[in-house]
Amino acid sequence: MTIDSKWTAGLTDADFRHTMLASMRLLAVFCVVAAALFWWKFGWQSSLLVVIGAAISAASLWEWLRLMTAVMERMDAGGTPRPVGMILVGFFLRLGATVLVLYASLRYLNGTVFALAAGLGLGVLSLTIEAIRLMKRWTI
Repeated sequence: MTIDSKWTAGLTDADFRHTMLASMRLLAVFCVVAAALFWWKFGWQSSLLVVIGAAISAASLWEWLRLMTAVMERMDAGGTPRPVGMILVGFFLRLGATVLVLYASLRYLNGTVFALAAGLGLGVLSLTIEAIRLMKRWTI
């Protein structure tokens, strides 16, 4: 067993699922705080852009959870895996819808683009925090 695989040996599918769901909850908390700050500083349009960015991040995290769950079921022996085709179709449809929502929100809302970037970045921040928490649980 190598050093890299030693700390991941005890990780389960439930740990992955818990990390993704916890990051979505943390994202919701961050979204409320950031939306209030942007509303106070830049107005309701920017606050709405934060919410849109955070919603896109949450949808992305959810889609990755579904995709990785399907891949892990395929890799596990003895289980009946779900068809990946429909999950991939949903993934690409959500990706197309994301592009449309990004375009429409930037086109018709006169808020600052930094609010949208902040909303999108909140997903990365929340996932990073939860991944560090997961690493701390398994290394200490």
